[in-house]
Amino acid sequence: MRRAMTSAPPFPIRTECPPGSCVCERDALMQAPGGDVRILRLTREEERRLVQRLEQITSLADLRHMERRLFEQLGVRLSIAPGPREVRSLRGVTIRVHEQPGLCRKTRKAIPEAIKKAMAQQPQIAYDLLDEGGLFEGM
Repeated sequence: MRRAMTSAPPFPIRTECPPGSCVCERDALMQAPGGDVRILRLTREEERRLVQRLEQITSLADLRHMERRLFEQLGVRLSIAPGPREVRSLRGVTIRVHEQPGLCRKTRKAIPEAIKKAMAQQPQIAYDLLDEGGLFEGM
């Protein structure tokens, strides 16, 4: 039995996924007192716009900017770094969307795919990522 949320957020929220298809814990987040409901702002339409924007990233600075904005606006934390072994292709770049209540499983999959697509179109992003904090940074 579901309890109604005591007060609805003052913004449109994402519709719930079909039962059994997702483990986002949306209802638990909505019922938790003081829970961070920013992620619920990411409606399906907004998610499409986000994925399109991520696919159009042109530089590492742009990627880091989007990473900050995702955290500020939605509370979504990303970890983007070279993998633990030698990177010979984009497969060696680790892009992790940290789990959080309210974040749909499909969204956690779509964000890294969009970023890798942008890196495939703009290989300089991956090169700059590899150089970040290294010997050749700023050259």
